[in-house]
This record gives sequence, structure tokens and C-alpha cells, in this order.
Amino acid sequence: MERECIKEAATVEDAVDAALEELGVQQDAVEYEVLEEPGRGLFGMRPDKPARVRVWIRPSYLADLEAARQAVAEIIESEPVASSTSTGPLDGDHAPELSDEDLDRVADTAVQALREIASHFGIMDPTIEEYEGDEGEIILDVVGGELGILIGRHGRTLDALQTAVGAITTRRLGFRYPVVVDVEGYRHRRRQKIEEIARRGADRAVRHRQEVRLRPMTSFERRIVHMALRGDARVITASEGTEPYRQVVISPK
Repeated sequence: MERECIKEAATVEDAVDAALEELGVQQDAVEYEVLEEPGRGLFGMRPDKPARVRVWIRPSYLADLEAARQAVAEIIESEPVASSTSTGPLDGDHAPELSDEDLDRVADTAVQALREIASHFGIMDPTIEEYEGDEGEIILDVVGGELGILIGRHGRTLDALQTAVGAITTRRLGFRYPVVVDVEGYRHRRRQKIEEIARRGADRAVRHRQEVRLRPMTSFERRIVHMALRGDARVITASEGTEPYRQVVISPK
């Protein structure tokens, strides 16, 4: 895991943002120093020299993150498995049909699991917004405060958080129902960005008539790419490699 980097940009703020993107964390996870202030051109109208900053992930953030991950793993291991109910398991990408009462029970159970896990990250009694997704899934969005530790590098902690909430909820209910965990709308913003990366990759593959390999992505990110391009008649997509270096390959037809 890359823990620090040096970036240049027109302003200090832009340079820090570029570093955060490369490190894959939120601003509350880092510290930085300004190596060079941006210079000013004639009459101060435009910079003639970029700002240069060094940004590093706080050691305390890494320590807290590792401790929280271990605590979450212990929670999942110790969670008893509920007896099976009459509700069937999740079938593919489609949510099973549940009554409103059962849906409320799923949501309440998932929210409780999310609160318990968040407490191990030092986030006590977080605000959790609840709504229904396009495919019937329950979406829980944690909002308010400094929540970068719940997202982690390129959203990997958030992916682990969702897996943990799903596992605990399934064990407590005795059946599986799709629950998506988000933090400050991160997944929504990430989805939009990855969809744009996918479209640019497809255009490049068609333009140069050769396959384009995207950077390694999580399974969540790869699925977004496949879905974004499944209606594009010009290209086909496939995932290749092994975790954590598995990537999407876009090939022209």
C-alpha cells in the first residue's frame, strides 16, 4: 500500500486532491506539507510555477484501520447462525419478495450491524440514511463527520464493511437479502467516475482497434464497467488476472 506521494498542480488544494486520488483515501486520513508555493505570472493573473506538496497517510489512521478490521473479523466469526426461515435465499441479482414487515426487519438488522461495526472504527452512533435501490436492494448511507476511515484506499474498507454487514445480517436473520453500504454517497460518485473511465476505454479500444486494459479494480468496480458497456455494440469486456490485480479488458469487436 502506497503511504505517501509528492504531487504538483496549479494550486495547493489541487495538488492535495491529486495525492488523495493516488493514495485512495479521504483528506481526514492524511497530513501534508507544502514543498513549493505556486508562483504568479504577470500581474498575478496566472500561475507560472505549480504548487508542490508531499502528502502522507497518518500512522494513527493505519493503526486504527488495522485494529478495526481485526475487530470486525472477530465479530463475524463469533456471530451465531440463525435458524433458517421460510424466506428463500437471494437468487442472482434479484432481491427475494418480502413483506413490508420483513423488509423493515432486514433494514433494522443491517442498521444495527452497521452501527456495531462503525463503533470499532471510533464512530459512535452514526447517522444512517436508508433507502431502496433500483433493484430492490436496501441501501444504507452513513453521513456526517469525518468518515474517511470507513472508505479506505479506493473504497476497499467500504467493500469489506459491506461484506461484514451482509454476513452478520444473514446470520442473524437466517436468510440473505441484498444490502448495500455507502459512506457520504461515495459509491454513487465512484460509479459515475468508473462509468466515465469505461466509456473512454471503449472509445480508445475502437479508435486504435486494440484491447485496452484498465487498472486493477475491485469486484464492485469491475461490475460497474461490465454493466456500463454491456449495451455498447462496438466492444466486449472480460475480467482477467487474480486478486488484487484483477482487471477489465475492453476489446473491439
